[in-house]
Amino acid sequence: MIFFDTKIEFLKGVGPQKAALLNQELSIFTFADLLQHYPFRHEDRTTFHRISGLNEELAAAQIKGRLREWTIVGEGGKKRLVAYFTDGTGILELVWFQSISWFEKNLRPNSEYIVYGKPVFFGGRWSITHPEIDLLTNENEAGGYWQPIYPLTEKLRRKFIDSKALGKMIRSLLEIARPQIRETLPANLVQKYRLISKMDALWHFHIPQNAAWLHQAQRRLKFEELFYNQFRLIKNKLLHKTEFPGMVFGKTALVKEFYDNHLPFQLTGAQARVLREIHADLKTGRQMNRLLQGDVGSGKTIVAFITMLFALDNDAQACLMAPTEILADQHFQGLKKFAELLGINIGKLTGSTKKREREGIHEQLRNGDMQIIVGTHALIEDVVQFNNLGLCIIDEQHRFGVAQRAKLWAKNPRISPHMLVMTATPIPRTLAMTLYGDLDISAIDELPAGRKPIKTLHRYDAHRASVFGFLKEEIAKGRQIYMVYPLIEESEKMDLKDLMDGFESVSRSFPGVPLSILHGKMKAQDKDYEMGRFVRNETKIMVATTVIEVGVNVPNASVMVIENAERFGLSQLHQLRGRVGRGAEQSYCILMTSFKISKDTRLRIETMCRTNDGFEISEVDLQLRGPGDLSGTQQSGLTDLLVANLAQDTEILKAARSSAEEILDTDPNLLQPVNAPIRSHLENLRKEETNWSRIS
Repeated sequence: MIFFDTKIEFLKGVGPQKAALLNQELSIFTFADLLQHYPFRHEDRTTFHRISGLNEELAAAQIKGRLREWTIVGEGGKKRLVAYFTDGTGILELVWFQSISWFEKNLRPNSEYIVYGKPVFFGGRWSITHPEIDLLTNENEAGGYWQPIYPLTEKLRRKFIDSKALGKMIRSLLEIARPQIRETLPANLVQKYRLISKMDALWHFHIPQNAAWLHQAQRRLKFEELFYNQFRLIKNKLLHKTEFPGMVFGKTALVKEFYDNHLPFQLTGAQARVLREIHADLKTGRQMNRLLQGDVGSGKTIVAFITMLFALDNDAQACLMAPTEILADQHFQGLKKFAELLGINIGKLTGSTKKREREGIHEQLRNGDMQIIVGTHALIEDVVQFNNLGLCIIDEQHRFGVAQRAKLWAKNPRISPHMLVMTATPIPRTLAMTLYGDLDISAIDELPAGRKPIKTLHRYDAHRASVFGFLKEEIAKGRQIYMVYPLIEESEKMDLKDLMDGFESVSRSFPGVPLSILHGKMKAQDKDYEMGRFVRNETKIMVATTVIEVGVNVPNASVMVIENAERFGLSQLHQLRGRVGRGAEQSYCILMTSFKISKDTRLRIETMCRTNDGFEISEVDLQLRGPGDLSGTQQSGLTDLLVANLAQDTEILKAARSSAEEILDTDPNLLQPVNAPIRSHLENLRKEETNWSRIS
């Protein structure tokens, strides 16, 4: 690896000044960094267009011709250099607003060039602004290549380090690096999946000879990237299962009593299956580390309570941590009615718990009298000590940092408590494999019997009068309504104005109807006060931003109106819709948009109207948005994917994961000679400063 650790300034043609720019702008310090600065797309330069055949639907065009002359036009900020270029079929204007003096000095009149850029028809002729321009040579005359386009910054472009310049550096490095590039995958995997070599993959990804070679290079690098991603996650999971002991929860007396005498309804098949998976973990003597994903309203709370009973049956305590006081209170009220049936001591601890009450809770947790505690971040304060914490349940896990969850884990210094993390955001299987491949995953993919599906309707702004008429009918029936306005981080002032305008409009349209308002700029106690009024049915309409996305259960709220629905992502629309449909009455979600909406927006709206299935919705969302931040917070596991795209590379991911599982099953310590490339590659990977991977 010494060769690839060489500083970038020692590459021919780079030097200290360019190296400093690459360090600062792209974090490229070594030969290895440069080779792994991959292009994010490739432009097809295999075809030449004629000026007479240009059309504005072309994303870009490559034209071969002669530069006739140029002139400076305008003054000050409008000053520009305009050159006239012809290929014999027409005239093309080339326009530069920047670096005018450089082009004026270096352009050669009556010389042949190749130009490339986006053609625009304006003022009766074609033009390209800031085109790429190269002198025609024997090397480029035939065309026939794919141009890699690299991530860059404006500062680099101003210093004339563009994709072509970067490509030249990488080519020069690849030419001297050939003997140093080692194979990183076992020969049997390369053969099984008909992958090209690592050397060929790097060469043809940076310098593709044609589309076929580019495809093979992408396929090879994607497989390798996903293979090592999955290998590390599965290895972490296996280590977790062997290194971290957990309490054995074998007794089930309380669970049996609850099932026989107090279970208020029959569990769905999915709930029963998930509980079997959880109980199997709890009996092993190894710490459970499981993710429970279930759509809004799928019945995660009852599963959480029965899981707690397994802990209590075996003389251990259980805690449930939620991200907000409102949600913690909702969980507490839901669990309390079950706990009282069994004589279980349950408490609630949040930031607003009074000092005297707080001291009593602390004492009961220390001596073991309190068996279940529900709370917020208050649970991870140092003063909170448990007698024997055996189970931690974390709701909406993506709202907590890893370090916060680790603090909760450390509440039992003798033996690691079992961990169950829950999310109401359905995650596509490919994304779950990459985000949570080191956790065991359970999914409640079935709604409780008798729950009426929410009817979702799309209405344009022009239909507002009829929508308001429908809302008045629902209010007359005693129902409550959410009206949600979009929140866009870049423009909080504008959003607040939108919300206040909406509040005034609703006030005028519903005279005499008590309203609540909720937005992110309010103090926590004011939010709780407004939400409390709505929960108690003191107000009939809640006008809010997305702060109600993850929140309270208000069974009487039967209608959700989402204003400017085109400004919301699909996953967020589904989360918002889940605030209604909690009661026995038919519920509705009305998506309001302007008449002009994009193709992607129309697909989002149609998907929402067609299905209530969160897992189906999450798959469509992944296709539309890619594997970005679907769960509301960027997760490790995605950030180290440089080539693969989870929305497109499902089959490669499955093959990579099954290969990693097979190798770890048959040769976990990588002692077999065939797996030497994996062992060598892993040894050379940079070690992370802090390894949080063992924290669920």
